[in-house]
Amino acid sequence: MLYYLFDYLEQEFQFPGASLFGFLTFRAAVAIILSLLISTIFGKRIIRFLQRQQVGETIRDLGLDGQVEKAGTPTMGGIIIILATLIPVLLLAKLANVYIILLIVTTVWMGIIGFIDDYLKKFKNNKDGLKGRFKILGQVGLGIIVGATMYFHSDVTIKEKLPEDQQTVLLAQDPNISPSKLFDKEEKSTKTTIPFMKSNEFDYADLITWISPDLEKYAWVIFILASIFIITAVSNGANLTDGIDGLAAGTSAIIVLTLGIFAWVSGNIIFSEYLDIMYIPRVEEITIYIAAFVGALIGFLWYNTYPAQVFMGDTGSLTIGGIIAVIAIAVRKEWLIPVLCGIFLAENLSVMMQVSYFKYTRKKYGEGRRIFKMSPLHHHYQKSGYHESKIVTRFWIIGILLAIISIVTLKIR
Repeated sequence: MLYYLFDYLEQEFQFPGASLFGFLTFRAAVAIILSLLISTIFGKRIIRFLQRQQVGETIRDLGLDGQVEKAGTPTMGGIIIILATLIPVLLLAKLANVYIILLIVTTVWMGIIGFIDDYLKKFKNNKDGLKGRFKILGQVGLGIIVGATMYFHSDVTIKEKLPEDQQTVLLAQDPNISPSKLFDKEEKSTKTTIPFMKSNEFDYADLITWISPDLEKYAWVIFILASIFIITAVSNGANLTDGIDGLAAGTSAIIVLTLGIFAWVSGNIIFSEYLDIMYIPRVEEITIYIAAFVGALIGFLWYNTYPAQVFMGDTGSLTIGGIIAVIAIAVRKEWLIPVLCGIFLAENLSVMMQVSYFKYTRKKYGEGRRIFKMSPLHHHYQKSGYHESKIVTRFWIIGILLAIISIVTLKIR
């Protein structure tokens, strides 16, 4: 809203300083500062409100050190993250941008699903909360919306570099040619970035066109199915990671900041040409959303680090996972998720392995056996005697390493 206001003041009255809001970097800086202030200053008030409503976490005694003492700590703190993200975005972003609209829809959609789950647990005495099938249904619904919008919306396009021979001719004619002249026109595409391949690009249409070129018109089905899978997997991964103080919020901040770098360079034609990566028009506006989101996560950590004064609940964890997945799809880096979101992947796999092996051994030997002392993975280390603050810090370090590897993979071909 402020963007449009100051743009009007600049166009009509040349209002001093109004042109600053035309710069992406300025709006991103204001967004992260504003979200930090909202999450830290107003976060305390929200925590007190949750305490008055007796929205305390119910803790089962699973033999984990310090776990029982957390009983009664307010949950549903994801509300802090959502508000601290959306308010700066609504004020500073171009609200007509299709990527911003998608992310706002994602935040509200997943926030509602998580809120319903937490509400049923805390106010309706339903310890299981929202049934798993309804969570999955909500994630699938969001995947359909995101996939269909990304495929059919006219503003979702890419620009690919011209063939090398054409670039050579243009550079020979004018060595100082603008980088934008080295790119072809905007086009709809189902291409994405995939690590360790020669061109770093993969086209979803290739999954069916090898059968017959005529099947290319059905590539939207593949793309939507991929979107559903990615959103569901990342959202559930973030949900499982939210088990000890500061783990989910800190890990997510690292992931989102990395995606912010991808959004920045992918939406800038000069950087795209220099780094030889896919140029995605209009995607740079996501940087505003990412800045606000990172600020909200860091501000939330002010109250969520050990010993936590508030938990994010499913209101926060499901929303965080959905946002990360949609950003990755928008900047066409979704197949870097197994690397970038390696912590989420490990948490997911640990649960799947534990449950599968327990069922297999119970059927074969009459009693279930376990691979880990407890799942998800962070609880295994707690059971092994590590203090949760040490586990969180080491997971953060691993997350930083995975973020660096994800950036490097763009040049490994």
